[in-house]
Amino acid sequence: MGRKAGGLYINSKKFGAIQKPCMKEMLQLLSCMALNQNNDDRCVRQKELLSTCMDSQSKQSRKPFGSINYHLQRLSRGRK
Repeated sequence: MGRKAGGLYINSKKFGAIQKPCMKEMLQLLSCMALNQNNDDRCVRQKELLSTCMDSQSKQSRKPFGSINYHLQRLSRGRK
């Protein structure tokens, strides 16, 4: 098991760390809860902002084609 030597490969986990769409809203909610001893009643505004951000992210569709490594393998097969 593993990759063949000389094959093309991109670590997609490095690129996944670039985009964190709701991180700001989540940090605001967590800091509000920390300041208010985990009392949800005082952090309603931050909770609403986080839920709207997460809802908007789930509605966005992902690209229908496969991963970048799949396409790199296809290209290398065509070269041979």
